[in-house]
Amino acid sequence: MPADSSWQVAGMYGLIGRMLIAPGQRDAVIAILREGTDGMPGCRSYVVARDPTDADALWITEVWDSQGHHRASLALPAVQAAIARARPHISGFGERFETEPVGGVGL
Repeated sequence: MPADSSWQVAGMYGLIGRMLIAPGQRDAVIAILREGTDGMPGCRSYVVARDPTDADALWITEVWDSQGHHRASLALPAVQAAIARARPHISGFGERFETEPVGGVGL
């Protein structure tokens, strides 16, 4: 990391969550999430990752300019459509963590 603090960005909001998927549907949900999450105002990072220990789970890691931006994204038509398409394949949710990102690569 740089010696100075120029890499830090204040006030961001982060989420890390585990999504549980119906057996055999993980790739379908990945495709839906990747299509439905482009162009979200205030979104600095939205990462969908396979859980290497569970074939029916995903981790979603998000970084937003603010918690308000995250809330507003849930009302976007593309996000609403993605949620509706993915919902039948989602069997539940696991861990969920709210964070306060302070900086890093890509932010």
